[in-house]
Amino acid sequence: MLSILNFAAQKGVSDARVESASKHHAREAGVKGETYAYWYLRRHGYTPVARNYTVPGVKGEIDIVAYDGRVLAFVEVKTRSVSEVPHLRPEEAVDHEKRRNLTRMARHYLSSRRIESASCRFDVLAIETRHGHKPVVRLHKDAFGMREK
Repeated sequence: MLSILNFAAQKGVSDARVESASKHHAREAGVKGETYAYWYLRRHGYTPVARNYTVPGVKGEIDIVAYDGRVLAFVEVKTRSVSEVPHLRPEEAVDHEKRRNLTRMARHYLSSRRIESASCRFDVLAIETRHGHKPVVRLHKDAFGMREK
């Protein structure tokens, strides 16, 4: 499956329409990026167990929850078009507020599954796209810790 996605991504994850600033197109690019990230992680040994994890009434979402060996990784996927915001890398969008929300959601995930003692970490997968080019992917393992307040 990843080979199909890689072939499709030869010309970029985004298309010319996605390069516009509208929220609809940005969400469309995000969905494509998360799908690409899912298969990228699988190819790199991760075993996904959940996607787009949310809790009603709680702000936030965890894009992908996956095991990397014995470690449970909460993966935040950030997809950006290179032309969207010059000099801002996708991973830089995971600010203090985003880390705090992800930490809260991760604690809820662990508690609801009664695996609070599981070894876990937060990874950030950054995808930079440019129309007509293959995406550039950077995986930051253990990007931040559970102690974010």
